[in-house]
Amino acid sequence: MSVTTVPIHPIKKGSLTKLWLGVLLIVAAALLLAYTGTQNAVINGASNEQFLAANADEDGVETTASGLQYKVLKPGEGPSPTATDTALVKYEGRLRDGTVFDANEQTPMPVGGVVPGFSEALQLMQKGGEYRIWIPSDLAYGEASPGEQIPPNSLLIFDVTLLDFISQAQMEELRQQMQAQGMPGGPPPAP
Repeated sequence: MSVTTVPIHPIKKGSLTKLWLGVLLIVAAALLLAYTGTQNAVINGASNEQFLAANADEDGVETTASGLQYKVLKPGEGPSPTATDTALVKYEGRLRDGTVFDANEQTPMPVGGVVPGFSEALQLMQKGGEYRIWIPSDLAYGEASPGEQIPPNSLLIFDVTLLDFISQAQMEELRQQMQAQGMPGGPPPAP
């Protein structure tokens, strides 16, 4: 019986380096996929508290003492509205899964007459400012559901632009002018 020998050719110079570079690239890709998968799990499957904790680490996200989180997308100018002012805003409200539950291009709202988290955010903004805000459920509707579109204990996400605002005194002056001109909301004109 004869033994056949197969000659082993020497490895080309640099092949071992290429092999290790390939292994490092595979490990880096695996780590990136694991990180992306973890972020998606935090966004979609985590509790509101876990989501907010992860969100607080994102670039530009600020957290107030109450737990409201916001990010300035575009800074505004001038003073900020107070709780007694009426703000003219553009907004889009979403749930964590991206479902849009409300949007408006231009609507007036009393700053102190909305959910506490939205009111707090408006009082941080200046005219022309654009913010993204994350309102924890305890600063929104909590266990109560205002309708089918917003489940109980929902974290609300808004993109808000503060178009303008007026003080309570200015609002009352406008109301009186409308009433004097016989516009709706005022007493009927005298015969």
